[in-house]
Parts: sequence; structure tokens; C-alpha cells
Amino acid sequence: MMVGMQHKAPDFMEGLQGQLLVNEPMSRHTSWRVGGKAEYFYTPADKADLIKLLTQLPPTMPLYWMGLGSNLLVRDGGVDGMILRTAKGLSKIQHVEPDVIIAQAGVSSAKIARISSQCGLTGVEFLAGVPGSFGGALAMNAGAFGGETWPWVQEVECVDRQGNLSTLQAEEIDYGYRSADIPLAHWITEGRLKLKIAPENWQGKEKIRSLLDKRSASQPIQSANAGSVFQNPEGNFAARLIEQAGWKGEKIGGAEVSTTHANFIINQGDANAADIIELIERIQHDVFDSFNVQLKTEVRVIGRSE
Repeated sequence: MMVGMQHKAPDFMEGLQGQLLVNEPMSRHTSWRVGGKAEYFYTPADKADLIKLLTQLPPTMPLYWMGLGSNLLVRDGGVDGMILRTAKGLSKIQHVEPDVIIAQAGVSSAKIARISSQCGLTGVEFLAGVPGSFGGALAMNAGAFGGETWPWVQEVECVDRQGNLSTLQAEEIDYGYRSADIPLAHWITEGRLKLKIAPENWQGKEKIRSLLDKRSASQPIQSANAGSVFQNPEGNFAARLIEQAGWKGEKIGGAEVSTTHANFIINQGDANAADIIELIERIQHDVFDSFNVQLKTEVRVIGRSE
């Protein structure tokens, strides 16, 4: 096992094959480029290595899963316990039947869109516009351009804290807008997608490029951000309410509400997590005060405040 410099692997990591980093700054791993240190940050070598880790991990140690860090805000005080990164370790994708793709949790959503199209399948082109990993897309029923993840899911494989694998059929999962009711203390390791075989003249690559061009024109994708911060309330758009409340372009510290899309908060380069959290909370307060609408976040917040 590879271990970060000047650190000895704890006994419970014995026999593992992945990469362990100790006291690792999470600003290196989140798309917002902020966040304090994780006590342990582990990238398993593969699924077998992940299961071995879970069987050995102390049962009281806090455990957090992340993919590509695109929907995660780590507070400045850091995180006790372990952050487990699925990207790189759970990165297999297979075309197993004429209309079926199986992908592990660490595969990027954009890669699933691209590979599916290359295999002559259609249905999940929208995933090209979803930042982050497939596991994250499944956990929150991610969507873009009018499409959502779970309508294409046939089944998912999950693992529990003890390293036991189980399979859940799509009909067993209650999902909705930006939500999927995965059983508590179960994490998705892979998902099986049943797609549509594309017509002979289907231009999937061109459709994906068109969606990405649309995204580039309407979102600040070149800036450090975490995608949409708030869910759209029923019958309305979070960005519209934020702009009407006067927050578009406003700043707290190094965090700014994007002038391109008001539902994005960007790190101008010197933001910390506290800046972003304060901006989120003040937006929520003002939107509720002005419109009696409680904006719910899409972003997951973990860790300690300084």
C-alpha cells in the first residue's frame, strides 16, 4: 500500500493495496478547492481492496464516501475518520449486453455518456453535463437538460459497513427530484443501466457536443465551483429567486455568486469553506424572507468548523 510521506499506515490498513494519505488537505480533492484536512484519505485499488478495508476498519471510525469531489463541501476544520474515494479505484465500465452498460461508482458521469454513445446506445447523453461520478449521480438521482439518472437504472450493487455486497432492483428504490432512497449505511459500488439502441443514423457524439456547448454558454464551468448549489423549488428556479433577491454577483470573502448563473457559487481563488457556507446561508435567509421559499442545497457538507 502506498502511504503519504512521513506517515506510517495504521494497523487496520494492513494488507491493503490502495493509496492512503494522512492529514490530507481536502482542498486538493474538491472542485471548490476548499476544505480542511482529512484524518485519513484512502483510494482503494479495486472493489476487492475496498471490501477488505471495510472488514478491517474500526467500527466507530467515521466514514465518508466521495467520487470526484464535485458536490462536496468540506468545512475548514477538516474531517475526523476516513474519506474513501471511489474515483480511480472503482473505475470499470462494461458493455455487457446489446442495450446494457455496467459502470462502477467511480466512473465519471461524462464518461458513461461518452462510452454509451460509442456503443450505439442512447438515453443518458445528459450525463455529459453532470459533474462528478456515477456513484454520486445514483445517490442523488442527478440530472441535466431534462434527463434524470434513475429512469435508466436496472439495478445497483451496494456494500455495507461490514463489507457485505447486496443487489437492489430499481423498483425497490424510491427516487425523486435529486433524491434516491438508498438504504441507510449502504453505499453504491456499481450500477446497471438499460438503455435504448440508437437508430442507425443517430449522431450521439454530436448531441453530446451540443449539450456541452449549451452548458458552457450558461454555466461558469471554467471557475472553481460545485455545480448547482440549490435544488430548484417546485414551479420555480433557484437561480431566478437568487437573482431577484439581489445576490447575483455578490461576494463574501473569496466566494462569489456567479454572474453567469446565479445558482453557482465560485471560488475566486482565495475563498475558504466558511465564506461559501455564509454565502449559502445568507442567500437562503433572503430568499425565504422575500419569497417565502426555503431553498434546499444539493451540496453535501461535512467536517468541523474551525
